[in-house]
Amino acid sequence: MSTTIHKNACILCSVNCGINIEVDDQTKAFVKITGDKDHPTSQGYICQKATRLNYYQSQERLTSPLRKKADGNFEEISWDTAIQEIADKLKHVRDTYGGTSIAYAGGGGQGNHMAQMYAAAFRKALETPYIYSSIAQEKTGNFWVHGKLFGRQNVNYGEPIADTDFGMIIGANPMQSHGIPRARRVIGEISRDKNRTLVVIDPRKTETAMKADYFLQVKPGRDAWLMSAMLGIIVQEGLEDKQFINVHTNGFHDIKPYFMAIPIQEYVDIAGVDYDMVLEVTRKMAAAKTVAIRSDLGIEMSLNSTLNAYLKRLLFLITGNFNKFGTNHLSTWFMPLIGHSRDIDEGGRTTMVTNSREIAKIYPPNVLAQEIDTDHPDRLRALIVDSANPVLNWVDTNAQKRAYKKLDVMVVIDIAMTETAAEADYVLPASNQFEKYESTFFAESIFHVRRPIFPPLKGTLSEPEIYTRLIKALGTLDHIDLSELKKAAQQEKENPGQGVFQGAFMKASLEKPQLNQYSAITLRETLGKTLPKGAENAAFIWFAAQLYASKYPKAIRNAGIEGKGAELGEIIFDKIMNSPSGIKVSHHEYEDIWDLMRTPDKRVNLCIPELLDNWLVKLPEVLENQAKLEKNYPFNLIAGERRTYNANAVIRNLEWAKTDKEGFLKINPTDAALHGLEEGAAVQLTSPTGSIKILTTITDEVKKGVISMPHGHGITYNETQSYKEVGAMPNILTTADYCDPLAKTPYHKNVRVKLEKLEEELV
Repeated sequence: MSTTIHKNACILCSVNCGINIEVDDQTKAFVKITGDKDHPTSQGYICQKATRLNYYQSQERLTSPLRKKADGNFEEISWDTAIQEIADKLKHVRDTYGGTSIAYAGGGGQGNHMAQMYAAAFRKALETPYIYSSIAQEKTGNFWVHGKLFGRQNVNYGEPIADTDFGMIIGANPMQSHGIPRARRVIGEISRDKNRTLVVIDPRKTETAMKADYFLQVKPGRDAWLMSAMLGIIVQEGLEDKQFINVHTNGFHDIKPYFMAIPIQEYVDIAGVDYDMVLEVTRKMAAAKTVAIRSDLGIEMSLNSTLNAYLKRLLFLITGNFNKFGTNHLSTWFMPLIGHSRDIDEGGRTTMVTNSREIAKIYPPNVLAQEIDTDHPDRLRALIVDSANPVLNWVDTNAQKRAYKKLDVMVVIDIAMTETAAEADYVLPASNQFEKYESTFFAESIFHVRRPIFPPLKGTLSEPEIYTRLIKALGTLDHIDLSELKKAAQQEKENPGQGVFQGAFMKASLEKPQLNQYSAITLRETLGKTLPKGAENAAFIWFAAQLYASKYPKAIRNAGIEGKGAELGEIIFDKIMNSPSGIKVSHHEYEDIWDLMRTPDKRVNLCIPELLDNWLVKLPEVLENQAKLEKNYPFNLIAGERRTYNANAVIRNLEWAKTDKEGFLKINPTDAALHGLEEGAAVQLTSPTGSIKILTTITDEVKKGVISMPHGHGITYNETQSYKEVGAMPNILTTADYCDPLAKTPYHKNVRVKLEKLEEELV
């Protein structure tokens, strides 16, 4: 058998580890997947999920544009017909009701990012500001807090657990969910090192908790009480880093009274953890040379999520563990994932129906259905969904389905017939992530352009091509002449290094400002035509390289990339495009990191009155509200657990999961006995919004009254035209109103349900 090895990256989590994919030259099937030792961050490390990416490549695909008929079934249509009909309908909605009647949802996936530059141009053509991103279902509380502390919502910061003396993991399970490079290796190294400390705070005894020196098994949703108590210990015992606070922060004396007043013993008891252990952990953290804290969805999709984001950051800030080696620190993105939005009191934008705020230039999926399913004159009337499956992964599945029926037009761009695509008027088949040039925007200080392994599947197009065609069909680019830029791009190709294209592009941008709004399209249609076949979608990286080089020349040279002035951007672009394993684009020395602060005086603003006065002092009210829910719905369901084989339905192939195909519900032995449940028994879970049926597994990972189920289940698989639904959808149980009042992130880790044993078997 003749094989070829292709360098690429895993697409199943945000770390995007480098991989080597061995492909059979004759059958074009994946033979073996191993770690790429040349990748600058993963360095040859991969987990078990990446080794089975062949099931992503072999899943059932869409190969023709589809249009829904009056009877609800789909019919195949040509690309030309699909593009023109969609453009005409969207143009009608825009011109009749305004751009704010159109929304864009999803985008990105775990590494499907190049399309977003073109999607931004498409939204500009539609005159809509509304992008409902999955990241806004999780992270916007963090971004809002960053804006208050560090000056901008889009500052990036790292969590270097690998380099720290004292690592704290809150609401995360790196042994399964990763989130940090080489996660399992790093956690193992810390757990074996007697000179380092690992603390895990989680309601579930996770795989990471089993490696920890200290495990604080907090009650679900009580993280704010625990972190407040820890801050109370630090402040009341005078353990804060006074020198750091005096030099690098403002507002400590404003926040100090709040934490002096914390009743530590009472709050620790509410959190449900051992008081002496909390004292020991907190004092040890305050005395540690370096501290880094990693958190994730466990506190970001839980009660008090925005307050949690604030309290977590105060823990490392007031102990002086910020912007130095081994601590949480600011960093840069080569390609920013998000932007910065003004707050409401500064004239910031909100949605038309629910008045939900824009944070980091994105909007919360939690309110999408409410923005559609209403008689409000300014409701949403058109929706484009790209690389996302809201019906499965976003809050309140049934509410979404009802809402989508009220849309004038709904378009889904995806590689497969997802649960969301089934609701659409048009479905456009995209090339998958191994059939096109792609990249990830998540990584800190590196950038990796992934080359295609296969040509696009017949009948599919890349998302950048789809958006380019739609924009042209809208007539947006009819009056823009690109002939001079095309000529300059060709001259640059024939005489590289002369700066011909750069000069022409800057001149055109000044003379025709509208080009800046469609720069990705402009670059694709000009510079892109001089790049290798298929690489035209990556042409916008040239512009990103120019901007990055102008902002961070010293950090770039620290990474070993030499060049001066405009030449530096050209060199970075060339290196990125010719580095199959990706490159490190910058290295910020710690003495320079404070320059990345966006506050006027480069100091951290510790005091956020909105969170202190409206949330921290009102924590007792949260307990009262929870007590009311618990009377009728006694179980706390942790929805969305990450397990050995689940991946947000990125892989729609039933065979990819070696274990837990059904997505078992985890239940404590005591609760199982009280309900007469044996291993594998079926139960029904009921919430205020719906019911699901699910199989159970009995474990002491969760305490009494706590149950846990994974995400990415409840998918309908096509097995030779015999459709089969496997597992249960958590979002049938969730509701849009049960969410963070500021960022609107849903409380998926605190879904209140009741449980009943089922006598019948689940088929």
